[in-house]
Amino acid sequence: MKRTAFYPIHKQLNAKVVEFSGYEMPLQYSGIFEEHRSVRNNVGLFDVSHMGEFEIRGTDALTFVQYITTNDASKLSDGKAQYSLMCDPNGGIVDDLLVYKDKDHFMFVVNAANISKDFEWINNNRENFDVEMVDKSDEISLLALQGPKSLGTLQKLTKFDLSTIPYYSFVHTNVVGLDITVSRTGYTGELGFELYFDSTPATAERMWNTVMDAGKEFNIKPIGLGARDTLRLEMGYCLYGSDIDTTTNPLEAGLIWITKLEKDDFIGKTALLRIKQQGIKKKLIGFMIEKEKAMPRHGYEICTNGSPAGFVTSGMISPMLDKGIGLGYVPSQYARPGSSVTILIRGREISAKIVDTPFIKK
Repeated sequence: MKRTAFYPIHKQLNAKVVEFSGYEMPLQYSGIFEEHRSVRNNVGLFDVSHMGEFEIRGTDALTFVQYITTNDASKLSDGKAQYSLMCDPNGGIVDDLLVYKDKDHFMFVVNAANISKDFEWINNNRENFDVEMVDKSDEISLLALQGPKSLGTLQKLTKFDLSTIPYYSFVHTNVVGLDITVSRTGYTGELGFELYFDSTPATAERMWNTVMDAGKEFNIKPIGLGARDTLRLEMGYCLYGSDIDTTTNPLEAGLIWITKLEKDDFIGKTALLRIKQQGIKKKLIGFMIEKEKAMPRHGYEICTNGSPAGFVTSGMISPMLDKGIGLGYVPSQYARPGSSVTILIRGREISAKIVDTPFIKK
């Protein structure tokens, strides 16, 4: 079992540590709902060092990134990032990822559970390209500072004007005497920053403690993976392994906006064009339970007209809405917002309504 450089801090803070994607990671500190609301209202600090980072260099770097991912990397200039996917030849989603364009290379940030699988997939598909790929995952620590007070917190620690960093952009700068990369992407729907830096216990402790001290006036809290999941679900963001995987494709998952079918060939394009022409059979929908408080969970059946039609992929009680919300797949003919469905919860059909996401409007 792996541990991030922040593991001693998590133990010192009495976090509930669980196994996640081969790492011992904090699920929660003070409680998922409390941590969730802290990010929505103030600011929270996440250890997300379990995520994977690959660097891709070489003469064919851009051509290869275009081939291996679905979004249009040619639109990226230095200091820009984009959300993208990797698909298999059948159009199934291998992973969702962030693509960063630096001066002399690209960086992929991939899901922790998929690091080995993704590295092998990318490596196996690069033989016709003049590129070099390096797995930097174990060399990089990654903190996410999220919430409306994140700018006020982090700005204390650097001379760089962080307010000038556009969404889905990044800079290399100095924070607390360390040369790091600061980006603005996020998985919570709130203003926030990601801090990439060398993964050593000394730098990790220094960065964590300094950021936490800077956020004291804003009531900053450490945030675990539990609240990270509830925060992303309120925004309707997909989680790999639950909402998307190789059995689903970008058209079904509502991710056509990061799937540029008009660009030159990429892995899965032919299949996706065929699926689009034939018609999408199922769609990922958001739903809300409005009349009673009930918890939808992954795997629960979604019913239409009393018959099973699909299944829940992610579900919870929203800490901000105090209502059951979730994502799930249903046949396309039942996926219209405003339609009524039922969720089979412990033998009872609970009424719900299909709604547009995000559930929380920002």
